Amino acid sequence: MWLYKDKVIENTEDIPENTFGFIYVTTHIPTGISYIGKKSLIHNVKKKLTKKELIEQTGPGRKPTSKVVQKESDWKTYYGSAKPILELLKAGKHSEFTREILQFVPNKKLLTYYECKYLFKYSVLEHSNKYFNDNILGKFFTKDFLN
Repeated sequence: MWLYKDKVIENTEDIPENTFGFIYVTTHIPTGISYIGKKSLIHNVKKKLTKKELIEQTGPGRKPTSKVVQKESDWKTYYGSAKPILELLKAGKHSEFTREILQFVPNKKLLTYYECKYLFKYSVLEHSNKYFNDNILGKFFTKDFLN
């Protein structure tokens, strides 16, 4: 279950219009360790064209053999990509987590911006005992602060 300002978010009808994705925090209740991340609501999936679609193509040049289709992501069941979270989920410990949406975001570029904003705001790399996050954009790492 996702929470946003104490309101339960269960499906796309609960999400504001023109939302591309959201910034979230997943917290492991027993340890109090959190993970801040971003999640898109939609994924682009490459799909092969059917025989009928291939036949219907007209015009000069090479004909495409696939098309891009938008599909809802796994956001309803997503907890984060950090290895410790994935290991706990694999052990069936879903009930040990809370999931909170911090902000809804209208496009892909701003999704990355706001994720970075929250990661820096909460100093996740400097407080590695409080966060599962171990890097920001693959450029800044927890290990950089351990000297």
